[in-house]
Amino acid sequence: MSEIPSTTDLDLARDGDDAAFNRLVEPLRRELHAHCYRMLGSTHDAEDALQDALLRAWRSLARFEGRSSLRSWLYTVATRTCLDSVEHRRKRALPIDLGPSSESAVVGDVPLADVAWLGPYPDARYEQREGVELAFVAALQHLPGNQRAALLLFEVLGFSAAEIATIMDTSTASVNSALQRARRIVAEKVPPMTQAQTLKGIGDLRLREIVAQYSGALERGDADALVQLLTADVTWSMPPLPHWYRGLDAVMDFAVRVPMDACGAWRRVPTQANGQLAFGSYLWDDTAGTHLPFAIDVLTLRGDRIAEVTTFIGAEQHLAFGLPASVA
Repeated sequence: MSEIPSTTDLDLARDGDDAAFNRLVEPLRRELHAHCYRMLGSTHDAEDALQDALLRAWRSLARFEGRSSLRSWLYTVATRTCLDSVEHRRKRALPIDLGPSSESAVVGDVPLADVAWLGPYPDARYEQREGVELAFVAALQHLPGNQRAALLLFEVLGFSAAEIATIMDTSTASVNSALQRARRIVAEKVPPMTQAQTLKGIGDLRLREIVAQYSGALERGDADALVQLLTADVTWSMPPLPHWYRGLDAVMDFAVRVPMDACGAWRRVPTQANGQLAFGSYLWDDTAGTHLPFAIDVLTLRGDRIAEVTTFIGAEQHLAFGLPASVA
């Protein structure tokens, strides 16, 4: 929760001082950005929405009467901006949303450019991590915009139903109805134990072992070592590639034939994405003479085994994660 802004900064901002306005919003920028990501499922869309929201707030600041907190008012502007975006853009998807899994490796799989793909989110502050976990954000994309917003404002951000009704310019009854429907859909799609709870239960020592074993197995092409890390019903997907795999046989057929064979030499740098264990993946490039960014691998754990690997392909993502431009 941010401190109440000084009257001086608020008065200065109302008079057109953009530096004063920036001082007002800066403490809230990261949490507003995370809110936009949850709503839209893309860091790029979230950044665009946040910039649009702050521009709207700047232009209408003179109408902010202070009857609510600045935080509530900014969330009102950001939520309505995201709802406008949801209305005009397709929902974000993962390969699992598009069709059944493949039983064997699809070599030469071609990216689908006509699908709006869910994207990874750089590590959030501790208190925000459960709210950006992949399963939760993916489930949100199945909700209409009003249900998505109501659920986030209530469950993640702690606004009351009456406050949400004001934010969304609707009735409290409508908010409660939207919450009921949203909770039912999300409960069907999100595991009962969060990744934050799972990671805490595993402990730092075992997590370090998983990091080393996962990286080492794929870099060495050691299929036996990789199998030891996976659950029996493990899934592996690679947006924007449409095909995905479920179960040890299908996943290992893919792993052995594609990343361990056809792709070439790998290096992986540990990071965090969506509050989960993740890696920046780098692939050897003969021309550059080094390993260059290729993807962000996000792992979903069940107990101390890997239940899901989601490989978000795209070198452009590494910059947002603060990862190096190359790895020797």
